[in-house]
Amino acid sequence: MLTTLYVSSAALLYVPANLLPVMHTRSFYTDEDDTIMSGVLVLLHSGSWPLAVIVFVASITVPLLKLVALAFLLLSIRRRSWIEPLQRSKLFRLVEFVGRWSMLDVFVIGLLVALVQFQSVASIRVGSGALAFSAVVVLTMLAAHSFDERLIWDDDPGG
Repeated sequence: MLTTLYVSSAALLYVPANLLPVMHTRSFYTDEDDTIMSGVLVLLHSGSWPLAVIVFVASITVPLLKLVALAFLLLSIRRRSWIEPLQRSKLFRLVEFVGRWSMLDVFVIGLLVALVQFQSVASIRVGSGALAFSAVVVLTMLAAHSFDERLIWDDDPGG
């Protein structure tokens, strides 16, 4: 099943997406790589905890939950789950809805890189973690798009 391939690939890329740097910053004083989590920690230490929470939820928690939800849906179909099809269908629709907003993180990184490039004092380059993260986002969107929701209802023993 194509959806299983997308989910498996996204799960494999989720690890480097969170361990590799998403951006490399160079200025007169520093030269550093930042991962998603190091960015969250910088925001926390600078007192921007609401923004840190938003970045953590949007960039770490939501992709993981999407992967878990899609894997659960695939397993529930394969194993003929006892969980109501209506509940599983609602879960799938939630994953689809959230997927529409998933590229926002990638857009923000791209925008930040473009804005800083106009400055002569510093430069930012996109890191390999951003590429892995983008791949996770795209693969989970493709997984949701390729998932056949009718399979949730086909295995319903009561209907």
